[in-house]
Parts: sequence; structure tokens; C-alpha cells
Amino acid sequence: MSSATSETSTSVAPARRFNLWEVIANAVRGFLVGMVELIPGISGGTVALVVGIYERLLDQASALFAAVKALFTDRQSVPARLRSLDWALLAPVAVFMVVAVFVMSGPLTTFVTTYPAVSRALFLGMVAVSVIVPLRMVYAPDLKSKPWVWILFVLAAIATFIGTGFTAAPQEDPSLPIIFVAAAVAVCALVLPGVSGSFFLLAVGLYEPVMGALSDRDWSVIGVFILGALTGIVLFIRVLRWLLDRHRTVALVTMAGLMLGSLRALWPWQDADANLLAPGADWPQMLMWTLLGAGVVALMIYIEYRTPQRPAHTVASHDPS
Repeated sequence: MSSATSETSTSVAPARRFNLWEVIANAVRGFLVGMVELIPGISGGTVALVVGIYERLLDQASALFAAVKALFTDRQSVPARLRSLDWALLAPVAVFMVVAVFVMSGPLTTFVTTYPAVSRALFLGMVAVSVIVPLRMVYAPDLKSKPWVWILFVLAAIATFIGTGFTAAPQEDPSLPIIFVAAAVAVCALVLPGVSGSFFLLAVGLYEPVMGALSDRDWSVIGVFILGALTGIVLFIRVLRWLLDRHRTVALVTMAGLMLGSLRALWPWQDADANLLAPGADWPQMLMWTLLGAGVVALMIYIEYRTPQRPAHTVASHDPS
């Protein structure tokens, strides 16, 4: 037996037994994760943590990619690798995430286009509270030993604040290459709890056109978005995971700065070109929506914090950078 096959036999877990109730529960979890992925400011990764499947999903996704890679490097191990996957988790979560995206895209598109100021105020509160999530994942002694990372935090916030001034206005008819690149970047949010891919789309002015394409079943846009997301999973997520493993403090603090600066895109009072305006007479109502959004995310963070099962790579570890 070859060394590769021998290694497979010891590293691939045996197939799991089918459990109907587990499948149903995972379908519900997948629907919840898919639904919140459409809402700027709420991270699907955070919800996956709350419902207890985040670590398992990443492990199974990694094993699935390894099986696909084995098609080109070690085909004899592929059947065993596929049998060892937790399909009772992967299949229902993936299917019902897609179902949630198509079911909920219409109502969310209507909400954002009909009530733009209200939706921005609501999302502002959500994202503002979400900024603390990557900071909570930093290993405190590393943060104290590297006070210079706060310079990166400020620079990232300033750069994003300026950048969103040019990109936050909704794009009427974005080109397919732009949608492809945006999808590749937005999908990276799936790796890290607290970061919303929908918020990235909103910050670059692509949230409404992408959600509209989902609602209208514009398959050309949907297909390009899916291809971009798959490309991002293959190319960018490995880089992001490497950064989190090797330069955790720098990556997380910089990410928090980017999120903070991007709040510019969610200021409730803007003109059609995303220029910021002074608060209007409706500021009490906007404040109420902002506090509501902040409260929802704060509650989810609290629930995640109280969840006994904490995934290993969300628990801060020493940063060698």
C-alpha cells in the first residue's frame, strides 16, 4: 500500500450514521445562517457559533476541499474521504442556506429600497456593535505587547471612511467583473464571526443590485456571484486563515478598523451620491432604529459568549507576529 493511501486510512474518519432529527435541526440552522447573511451587520459566522455548528462546518468544509483536491493527487482516497464527511451536517446546512437566500432576498430588497434611511440606521447599530467581535478575539497579552497595532486600526478606519465616500452610493448597473470580485471578497466573511459579507456589499454600493438580482432571479448575475464566491473560497480564505494563524493580532485589529471606517456607508442621512448630510428632524426615529440594531447584535454576541462550546480558532491564541 502506498504511503499516501496509508496516511488516508489513518486520517479519514469512519462514516457517520444517518439521524433524521439531526438533519432537520441542521436544516433549521442552515436557514438561520443563510437568512442573516443577507443582513448587513449580522455575521453568519456569529450565528453559526450561536447554534453550535461553526467549528464543525469549517472542519467539514476543509475535509471537503481536501477530497476535491485528492481528485487530482490521490484518487484512490477520494471514496473514503467522501464517506467520512458529515453529510448530515453539510447537505442540509448548504441547501437551506440557499433556500433562505432566495426566500428572504425579496422582502429585504423591498425594505432597503423603500426605507433607505431606516435600513441604514438599523444596520448602523448592528455593525457598530459588531466591531467589538474581532477585538474580543485578540489575545490580550499580545495586544499589550504590540501597542503599535492601534496605529493600523486608525489608519484602516480612516482609509475605509474615505474609500466608502467614493463607493457607498448604490450602483445602478454594475458590471459582471465587479460583481465577481466583490463576491470573492465578501465570501471571506464566512470564515470570521462578526464580519458581515452583506455589509461589504453595502459599503461598495453592490448590496441593492445583488439583492435585486436574487429577488428577480437574474441568473447571469447570480451565476457570476457564485463563481466569484467559489473563487474567493479557494484563493482568499486560505490567505485569511494563514493571517489569523500567523499574525492574528494584526489581522483582527486591522479588520476592526476597516469595519469602523465603513460605518460611513450607513449614516442614515445621505444624498443620492452618498454625500453625508446633517441629521434631520427624524433623528429620534433614526436613533431608535440604531439602538434596536445594536441591541439585536449585542444580544447575539452575549448568547455566543454564554455558549459552552467555544470553537478552538475563535479562542484567542498567541500571535507569533
